[in-house]
Amino acid sequence: MKPISTPRRTASLASQLVDSLRSHIETGGWPVGTRIPPEQALIEELGVGRSTLREALGALVHLGLLEARIGDGTYVRASSELQSVMVRRASSVQRDNVLELRTVLEEYASGAAALRRSADQLHQLRELLADADAACAGEDMSTASSVDALFHRAVVRASGNDLLVEVYDHLGTALTSALGDSPGTPPAPRSMPACTGDSSTRSRPRTRAAPATRRLRSSSSPATTRPRHHA
Repeated sequence: MKPISTPRRTASLASQLVDSLRSHIETGGWPVGTRIPPEQALIEELGVGRSTLREALGALVHLGLLEARIGDGTYVRASSELQSVMVRRASSVQRDNVLELRTVLEEYASGAAALRRSADQLHQLRELLADADAACAGEDMSTASSVDALFHRAVVRASGNDLLVEVYDHLGTALTSALGDSPGTPPAPRSMPACTGDSSTRSRPRTRAAPATRRLRSSSSPATTRPRHHA
């Protein structure tokens, strides 16, 4: 018996608009935390009907990328579905659970970075450590904390794993959201760098990824060996 031919399907205008708006959000056209243009302005700019636009915006709200606030407009909640899921999940668990997960990612990333980092990346990491020293010497704890966060993000980027970088960045956003900070805020360090002693004996800041510092310093040349997985 001859099978029935499957009809060819084309994406609806609303589906195409969802893809277009999602791409616009992912590429930073509408940054996280900002309010999107009013409905009428979007209708005129995009050349679509009101019902099509509302269907597309409703789909993005359902995906967690947008948030409709009654009487205030629609805001960008996340830059991707992954970020939306992680923010929502992080808000439903204890803060320490999120911190522990981030620590696991940082520890693996430090090992991968020690093997895969480029000379330029190693130079950047050393500069960040020097900046942290300078901030501690001046007792500028706010700057030391910011540099600490930059150092750990740089370590994760040096791991060479794009997915790990994406998850780590989204986890940082999830953590700051769980703590009540503004969406899109860079991940806050779990602990302040310890700047102790007088100016002549002040120790290097103790960062979350101290193992990363040791591993990167002991690595004199980039390598392609895969990091060892824990059993």
